[in-house]
Amino acid sequence: MKPKIQPVKGTRDFYPEQMALRNWLYGNMKAASQSFGYQEYDGPFVETLDLYAAKSGEELVKEQSFVFNDRGGDQITLRPELTPSLARMVAARQAQLPRPIRWWSFGPFWRYERPQKGRSREFFQWNIDLLGVDSPAADAELAAVAVTFFRLIGFTSDEVKLQFNNRRLMDAEVAALGLADKKLAVFRLIDRQSKMNANAWDEYATEMGITPQQLDGLKSLLADRDLWRQSDECAAFVEAAGALGIADYLEYETTVVRGLDYYTGTVLEARDREGQFRAILGGGRYDNLVGDVGGERLPGVGFAMGDMVIGLMAQQYGKVPPLHPSPTEVLVTVFDKAGLADALKLAGELRAAGVRAEWYPEAAKLDKQLKYADATGVRFAIIIGPDEAARGEVTLKDLQNRTQAATPRAQLAAEIRHQTNAR
Repeated sequence: MKPKIQPVKGTRDFYPEQMALRNWLYGNMKAASQSFGYQEYDGPFVETLDLYAAKSGEELVKEQSFVFNDRGGDQITLRPELTPSLARMVAARQAQLPRPIRWWSFGPFWRYERPQKGRSREFFQWNIDLLGVDSPAADAELAAVAVTFFRLIGFTSDEVKLQFNNRRLMDAEVAALGLADKKLAVFRLIDRQSKMNANAWDEYATEMGITPQQLDGLKSLLADRDLWRQSDECAAFVEAAGALGIADYLEYETTVVRGLDYYTGTVLEARDREGQFRAILGGGRYDNLVGDVGGERLPGVGFAMGDMVIGLMAQQYGKVPPLHPSPTEVLVTVFDKAGLADALKLAGELRAAGVRAEWYPEAAKLDKQLKYADATGVRFAIIIGPDEAARGEVTLKDLQNRTQAATPRAQLAAEIRHQTNAR
């Protein structure tokens, strides 16, 4: 036998069962987004490397992007994130777009990383952004969208926390330590604290040129859980979040600064309270990005959530409802070869009446056909034997409730709808 060809490292096969989970997440992301009035959009899957080079930080561009030269010699990358594309799209039609801009998207992204639990090189991501509003209330709205999603899929504030910090607050504190000239490097250092052991983190800080006194000051700063009270912006964010009914999910965390260079104000991350998983989502305020890609300055705030961590969490916490990969509501069985044409006809009649129906492709034993329906999650099966056909009836089997009844063929679609709605 020839060896089986394996998928590309860091990618996933979505069999119907996995696709059902992805679609369940997507449906709840859509519901949360639309409940706040956000419009769905998308951008291209490839962009020029220049779009990210000056905005997203060196690590994303130099280490994590899939980059190639097109036939014209331009450097192209598979999109590693969507916010720069959003900024580019807004800048292109900035004068025509009504403000505020509330947009959301869900699609594939690529980053060249070491595949591990909750992280792959190809992943799907929810992106949601509010542009044209420069206020802590806008930041709180994005936090409320995230909490709405958590509630939709069953996560309580005892299970999930939404951590926040503020880059302007941290700018001032870092400058007070005499590290203003190393600000972005210090933010990357802070962002990596939870990902490195203490000695390695100290050594990394020393390599950056941070003195022992400055490092002690930085550690004291990161241990201050009441630091947010020094920021009017943070206080206003917390007040607005309380008005939106999400205060129980909030937690101040000094180490949340986000690694991307374009964040300017409030920054957000969500995590499970038990600490079993990496960050569920990340985002924050970016007030200069549209201007950086050629448009007029336009304030914005948003977050992104990958499908992998939240999918693993939902499964581990038992939040995923029974999912049926098959969209079929009814299987029309084939009694014998002579009844094949009538089975095809009945399946067509049901589809015309709005019932999702499929037919079994051969005259097999009835047990085999019903086992197929059970295995694929089809609720109803229809049997048309010669006796039923002569009476203008069918036998309608409810495989979920293990019942069956003779049903007039003309009333079949209505009866299926009645039983479906009565679940």
